Amino acid sequence: MAKGGFPNFGGGNMNNIMKQAQKFQKQMEDMQNELENKEFSATVGGGAVTAVVTGKKQIVDIKIKPEVVDPDDVEMLQDLILTACNEALKIAEEETSAEMKKLTGGLNIPGMF
Repeated sequence: MAKGGFPNFGGGNMNNIMKQAQKFQKQMEDMQNELENKEFSATVGGGAVTAVVTGKKQIVDIKIKPEVVDPDDVEMLQDLILTACNEALKIAEEETSAEMKKLTGGLNIPGMF
């Protein structure tokens, strides 16, 4: 190896590389914490059902308009709840992936999300 280390790695300054890696790791941790605590919601059925989930993929709230509660059509209400929950989880996943891609420059890092 030539004197001066690897090209494009801070002129071979390992200390500089380690500082950059630690900074990147801190940014990743901060973003993960922020996204895990963020809430995402989806509304279906013309506003009949709203589901709220966290970035940890936990359902934290479900709102159902009283007028959609029909004892003779429970299946429709069940379908609306499932659809709202799945849509909220999809939104959470898409936004989480988009934010992580911004930080990683599109690099797929296994185990991040």
